[in-house]
Amino acid sequence: MRFLAIAVTLLPALASAHTIAQRVRINGQDLGQGNGIRVASSNNPITNVNDGSIACNTGVSSSNKVIDVKPGDKVGVQWGHVVGGAQFPNDPDHPIASSHKGPALFYMAKVANAATASPSSQLQWFKVFEDGLDGSGTWGVDRMISNNGWTEFSMPACVAPGQYLLRAELIALHSAGTTGGAQFYVGQPKGNGQPYKIPGPAKLQC
Repeated sequence: MRFLAIAVTLLPALASAHTIAQRVRINGQDLGQGNGIRVASSNNPITNVNDGSIACNTGVSSSNKVIDVKPGDKVGVQWGHVVGGAQFPNDPDHPIASSHKGPALFYMAKVANAATASPSSQLQWFKVFEDGLDGSGTWGVDRMISNNGWTEFSMPACVAPGQYLLRAELIALHSAGTTGGAQFYVGQPKGNGQPYKIPGPAKLQC
């Protein structure tokens, strides 16, 4: 059986009602709060797409757990308004404010050691999943909210064995009509799984 090891670094996208990626699940099994994921210290978004921190956020925790996955496994990341989930009972902005429409995406970057790799803008990333706007006018963020903060994808069969960082991203578009208005939320799990730099274009060819 061919395995990949992933380390999740959660990168927050921009929004005024903020969110943090903080849990990982594999095939429906929740690995627990902050386990196998580098959790950001702040739920503030990144608004400058040329900022090196857009690759993996800033102030992330130092989790060194690496998660083994195989092609076809379902990999999920859960977002929450603050670390631990809701800020208070019945928090209306948990996992994120419903006004923050936009896509949910996952990227991967191959590294020598997912446990210790530095999430820098020099990594070569490739996109493995995008949940955008569907024909009914529903966005990926809407689906994340209705799924209790979870976004999920199936690991593509074309990803080569090895160790990877996994980048989870939400992009809130409610203020994107002005320069610097789009809000990026990023998170990063760690694991094993064709690349490009962020900032930069992204595509996966299988």
